[in-house]
Amino acid sequence: MSITLYGIPNCDTVKKARKWLDARDIAYGFHDYKKQGADAGKIARWVDQAGWEVVLNKRGTTFRKLPDSDKEGIDAAKAVTIMEANPSCIKRPVVEHPGGILVGFNQLEWEAVLT
Repeated sequence: MSITLYGIPNCDTVKKARKWLDARDIAYGFHDYKKQGADAGKIARWVDQAGWEVVLNKRGTTFRKLPDSDKEGIDAAKAVTIMEANPSCIKRPVVEHPGGILVGFNQLEWEAVLT
């Protein structure tokens, strides 16, 4: 199974997810947003699959610090633009696997899909 985990290495949720994968000997590639950036096309596909409301992290500091004009009237296209410019606004982690994507770390969901 080919898995890619997208996130930021110092994020606590990403650390938990990586530890969970490592404990189960599940091989994965890691894409670091801070070093490798975030691709608008890939983000748009995630939004198509899961919905921008799921992929966009509106609880984080980065989103809360955005100007009000950026936070108003969000639709899928605007959400993709925000996440491309501010990868910290992408809910973490995102995992691409052969059957689709997982957004965020939910152990029960991951058990059902990845093991």
